Amino acid sequence: MPQPAELATAQRSAAAGRWLVFAATVFWASTATLARFVFRDRHVPPLTVVELRLTVAAIALFLFLLVRRPQALRIRPGDAGYFLLLGLLGVAAVQGSYYFSISKLGVGLAILIQYLAPTLIVAFELVRGRWVGWPMLGAVACATAGTALLVGGVGPEAMHAKPLYWAISFGSAFVFAFYIVYSKRGLECYPPETVLLYTFSIAGLFWAIVTPPWRIVAAHYPASLWGIFILLGFFSTLVPFALFYAGLRRLPASEASVIATSEPLVAMFTAGFFLHEHMRPMQFVGAALVLGAALLASRSTPRVAEAAVERG
Repeated sequence: MPQPAELATAQRSAAAGRWLVFAATVFWASTATLARFVFRDRHVPPLTVVELRLTVAAIALFLFLLVRRPQALRIRPGDAGYFLLLGLLGVAAVQGSYYFSISKLGVGLAILIQYLAPTLIVAFELVRGRWVGWPMLGAVACATAGTALLVGGVGPEAMHAKPLYWAISFGSAFVFAFYIVYSKRGLECYPPETVLLYTFSIAGLFWAIVTPPWRIVAAHYPASLWGIFILLGFFSTLVPFALFYAGLRRLPASEASVIATSEPLVAMFTAGFFLHEHMRPMQFVGAALVLGAALLASRSTPRVAEAAVERG
């Protein structure tokens, strides 16, 4: 049996993990408006923004680790395949499919579809024979329903979308679920900054092949726009992903993914505060469901923490 002090420590770690994941969603949600401005008003292709934000994040993180934590730059040669797979099918695929979905189906529907990931993660756990508990099943149901109410109905652009666009959009949910679950494996062996550096670098190089850097230079973006690219690299990519990974190390993948569904909730509240976009009554219902989902997911923490202490 775990000692009370050990169990209390594990529970505090899980509580910190929940706040770290929530903090990541605050950064993602608050920078979403800035990204939409770049897409729509400055007419920058979404995949170009993906490439630049990953490149900025990777360069900044590399320089930081080179000076402050050079030991974090080292990985075992046998793990190169893991980082390659996570970088391509995780980071590159998540970012690319999500922004492509936004451009073809609209922001609301793209968010709703991608946040089917918690359902997929829980289904994966059940297939593996791991019972997640009734609170977690309820949390997934509340998170999905709440997200649907928050983002609203299907926009006109989605009504005429090609089947391929819908397939890519639903694919974003699968790759997001894969990214969360597969990241847990790397975080058991490496600190978050090491996993982020190599996966950001691999994903950035992949999108650099799709959109070569000289094409971006030839676009002659103004200095003000490059400033936005740098802001997105830090506050839409490096900082929130570092926070998310720090939280993911402390939580089950299913719980972290449920808490991440608070992103559209935070986006709605920030839009209301800064842009005076008021929420409709059904969106308040959706907000309550998302908050309820986070509370239900956290109910499994004592059981998970106790199991972790017994293993450790």
